Parts: sequence; structure tokens; C-alpha cells
Amino acid sequence: MASSYSDIKISQYGWQQCWGTKLKWTPEHLTPRDLEPLIHKYDTVVTEALEQLDQISPPHHSSTPRQVRAGDDGSATKPDGEKKAQRDLYELVMEHASKNEKIGKLWTEVNTIPDWVDWDQIERGQKVFYRYGGATLTTLTFVSLLGGMGSGRTVEILDRTGGFGVNVVRRRLLETTQQILNVTRDLESIKPGGDGFVNSVQVRLLHATVRRRIMQMAELRPDYYDVSRDGVPINDLDSLGTINTFSAAVVWMGLPRQGIWLRDQEIVDYLALWRYIAYIMGAPHDWMSTPASAKRMVESLLVSEIRPTRASATLANNIITGLQGQAPTYASRGFMCAETYWLNGSELSEALGIERPRLYYSALVLGQCLLFMAMGYLNRSIPCLDERNIKLVRRVLFKNLLQDKSAGALGYTTRFPFKYVPRFDRVSTERGDPTPPPATQCGIRQPGVERAALIALVLTAVMAGVVAWVSVRVVGVVSRWLLGLSLV
Repeated sequence: MASSYSDIKISQYGWQQCWGTKLKWTPEHLTPRDLEPLIHKYDTVVTEALEQLDQISPPHHSSTPRQVRAGDDGSATKPDGEKKAQRDLYELVMEHASKNEKIGKLWTEVNTIPDWVDWDQIERGQKVFYRYGGATLTTLTFVSLLGGMGSGRTVEILDRTGGFGVNVVRRRLLETTQQILNVTRDLESIKPGGDGFVNSVQVRLLHATVRRRIMQMAELRPDYYDVSRDGVPINDLDSLGTINTFSAAVVWMGLPRQGIWLRDQEIVDYLALWRYIAYIMGAPHDWMSTPASAKRMVESLLVSEIRPTRASATLANNIITGLQGQAPTYASRGFMCAETYWLNGSELSEALGIERPRLYYSALVLGQCLLFMAMGYLNRSIPCLDERNIKLVRRVLFKNLLQDKSAGALGYTTRFPFKYVPRFDRVSTERGDPTPPPATQCGIRQPGVERAALIALVLTAVMAGVVAWVSVRVVGVVSRWLLGLSLV
């Protein structure tokens, strides 16, 4: 297990190196000791509402952890073997909000728009996501998700749910993608009642369900989960860290490492979007009120939270194994390993047990970065082109990731039920076989991201060669002209 908070110290203020990232540590940064109280705090509003919902409509899975069966979705089974439908907690909240005080408190909170919300700004923040769509999704996959597995304390929860097993990880990631695409789709989607709003409340209820489940199990068997050491499951620091990976980490880590630096207004708008999402989900959010405080938080979390464990390496490798060769990107394992090293650095990637990639795949990642840079900077410089690109990227992502099942998309709309139920007979997630199925071994011969990256790299090399040749020719002509003048 990772070291405790008290074992981590910041020796001095000034420039520091942490996991390959250079940062300037100041008195305004939060030390691990400053952040420690957050692991013992959690979202009590949704917890109290969930307790009331369970009295009104008991969950299908057994309320006694000892009796949980080995199914992967926690649903009950009728005598004839047919599974009962999962209850919809969001629908229950809507139905009983006016009848129950604690349920009503949750409903009132999520439907109350904070004074600091500016809908025009929120909409601009949504457009930032799609303006740099390819680079943003790459960041979310390899920095936010895979690199985030370096948080050994947080992995303690993920490891117990089984949701990152190699056979289910892709489906789980696509379900998370549903929420991300819905909260960024358009303004109506994030407003109360919209799909993105509903998904965010559903995830908030799911987190409360998982939290209570693990707490119940820890009471029965203290050795199952150490609350005193790791904090309350899915605590305020976990929630803050999750929102950070979708917001500040994208702005100051993922995009710059792909050659993209957002404009100041884009940063403010993007943070405003995720601050409102954090509010809906019951996560701490005031730290996103200014870019300066958000940047300090992403650096503070990097110092305090990234402490990889053996489970971190298992889950990180399962992500790559579960995605390799799969539609719609058809990315090979070598290419994904190269992206991991490029975006997270060698130190963290090695700590996560990711094999070092060949130079060829690193060159492909460079080509992909050049493609993202060209598209992003060109589109944002031409407003009419920018609007067309945003609409196109939004449509393509929804089709290829959520709607068109034949193209490898999710193919259904999830309501975020309690599918991955922690059990005493599954304390940890097994590491999957990294060998891809035969149908996916063709790698770059499939029409996917690697081919696009290779084309971008070749075109860039050709353009650079042409520019160099023209420059030499121009210098030669100018030199001869100057020489002729001197002879005259």
C-alpha cells in the first residue's frame, strides 16, 4: 500500500520536480497534510437521501454484504432465472422529492442554480471541449484515467468493484464517456432536466451507493477496507480529484503535452463548466473559481495523491489491454503505451508497469500531436471554421462512441445502475492477458488513429523538407544577387 500522508513532505518552496513535472511550490499550495481532512468528509446530502430511498424502494441486491452473489450487476434473480430490472434512483428522487424532506433537500440543491453560473460562459466551456476534441479525449484516456491510476489510495476502491477487469473496462469507459459527452453537448443538456444533468445526478447517487456498501463491509470485516488509513470511500478528496482530472489536468497537463495551450478566456470558460458539473455531483468546487487556484490544486494533488501501488499497475494495464485493437480507434498496444509515456512521463509510466514503447510508436504519437495542433490552432483562428468543426466533432464523437454499435460504440443509454457490486470473494481485480485477439493484431493496417498519425507525420516531414529546400534556394539566390552587387 502507498505511504501515509504524514510520510510525504515538501522540503522547500520554489521549483520542484514531481513525476516528471516541473512546478513552482508556494505557500498557497495545499500540502498533503492540508488535504488529509478531506478523506474523512463526504457528500452527506446524497447519503441521507439514499437512506430514505432504500426505505421506500429497497435495492434488489442484498443489503447484507455477506449474502452478495457472484453476479456482476448486483441485480436480483427470480426463480425462473430472469433478472429483475434495476431501480432508477433518479426517477425515485423526482417522484419523492416533494414527499420526503431529505430527498427534497437533494432535489432542491441540484436544481438550484448558483449565483456564479453564467450560462453563456458554460456554453463557451462546452465548445472548448470539442474545439480540441481529439486532444481532449486523448488526455481523458491517458492522463485522467490511466495516469490517474497512480493514486494508490483511490485505486483501493476501484480495485474492489471489479469494474476495471479486462473484459468489462471498455464498456465502463464508454459509459463514463456518455456522461462526458452529454454534459458538453449543448446548454440544454447541462441545465436541470437535460441528459448531462441527469447523468451527473445518477453518478452522484451511484457513488453514494458504492460508498455505503463498502462501509457496511468494512464494519463486518475491518481487514477488507481500512477507513482510518484510506478515508471514507469516495470521499471529498476523491470527488475533487476526479473533477480535477476532467478540468485542470486537461488544461495544464494533457493539452500542453500535446502542444496545445489554451487562451486565457478558454481556460476560465472550461473551468466554469466543470465547476458547475462538480456542484451538481456534490463535489468541492470553489477551488475552480480562478485559474490560479485551479492550477495550484492540480499541482497539489500531483504531489499528494500520485503514489502508485501494485493494484495501480494492474488497473492501468487492464485499461490498455481492454482497449487495444478495438473500434473505433483500433490502436495497438505499442501505440497506447507510447501515448502513456508521452503524456505521463517515463517515471510514472514505469511505476504503473507500462512497457517502454518502440521509437516508431513514439514518432506516431508526435504525428498525432502535430495533427491536433494544426486542427486546433487553425480552427480557433477562423470563427466560421471553428463553429463548423465543433459541430462536426460533436456529431462524430456521439456516433462513434455512443450511438453506432456496429462501429464499436456503446450502443445503449446507461442509467448508471449499481452493476459492479463489491464482494468479499473479490478483494482485488485480476490483471488481464495483454495478448490481443487474432482479429485485432493487424494494428496500423486497420483504419484508425495510427494511420492518421502516420499520415500527419509524413506530411509534416514533407512540408519541413520543402520549406528547408525553398529556404536553401532563396538563400542561394540572395547570396548570388548580393555578390553581383558587390562586384559592380
